[in-house]
Amino acid sequence: MTRTNPTEEIYFNRKEAAAYMNCSWRSLATWDCKGTYDFKPIKIGKKMVRYRKSVLDAFMRERTRP
Repeated sequence: MTRTNPTEEIYFNRKEAAAYMNCSWRSLATWDCKGTYDFKPIKIGKKMVRYRKSVLDAFMRERTRP
């Protein structure tokens, strides 16, 4: 997790994002590759990927049952 200022966005790498969402990093990679869900990943080069915590939170909120 990268955070320097409390008002800045929090970013996760793939393994951190998977742990945060309680899924495997391979599932997350597959969903990205196939476009199953749009987590709006930030891709840097061929291998580096970052996910915004706010996007992951919104994804989980939309799928949480009351």
